[in-house]
Amino acid sequence: MSHDYLSATPLLDYQSAGIRALVEQRGWAGLPSMERIGAAYEFVRNEILFGYNTDDALPASKVLADGYGQCNTKGTLLMALLRALDIPCRFHGFTIDKGLQRGVVPELVYPLAPRNIIHSWVEVHHDGKWLDLEGFILDQEVLSALQAKFPERTSLCAYGAGTDCLQKPNVAWAGKSTYIQKTGINHDFGTFDNPDAFYAQHRQLLGLRGLAYRLFIRHWMNRRVAQIRTGRVPTIPGGESNLVPPVSVSQINEVV
Repeated sequence: MSHDYLSATPLLDYQSAGIRALVEQRGWAGLPSMERIGAAYEFVRNEILFGYNTDDALPASKVLADGYGQCNTKGTLLMALLRALDIPCRFHGFTIDKGLQRGVVPELVYPLAPRNIIHSWVEVHHDGKWLDLEGFILDQEVLSALQAKFPERTSLCAYGAGTDCLQKPNVAWAGKSTYIQKTGINHDFGTFDNPDAFYAQHRQLLGLRGLAYRLFIRHWMNRRVAQIRTGRVPTIPGGESNLVPPVSVSQINEVV
């Protein structure tokens, strides 16, 4: 089977005016491939803030216009930018346990969240191998606030983070894989040429639950993320027991 890791798609709409203008204004196209990847990656990591859009399956141009996103939507934008810069990339789909979102999802509605939440990262082809890019999900201000709140913790699986090295996570682009939610993963769907192919098979946020999320819950979640960004990290009921991965590290390693 042949694969296409460079083409535009309805979601990876890198030929849209906003994305073309961004690439041109930043002068990214003239950089060496290592720096092209880094420029797109760091832009999505810190200039597109961590937050919750109306849906997972949004075009990259819409995510750029929103100025914020989560794993799936920020990933779509990153893929579009990489392909605009002639960098091959693909989509890797997973689910994460909803415990990773605890502290961001308000406790009043947390029981209504699905147990398994669609998650993804971007795989980029660089220097003859595929690398995993997931560390772009949390912007640095959110990550720094969590590091300051839990200075003695190495493992954290809550507030949008899932890592066993909270104080020094591999999130900056340095030619290697990056992660910030890996320890929450509980199912692997495999790789897809693009997010369009994945979302044609796997969707959430449908029906009344999806409507409630779009109209009300996500705005509540975004306010909580903004609160975290300023250093006011909400307390999670249950204490330390709700800050660790819901599955063992050995199980996680079997998945990824």
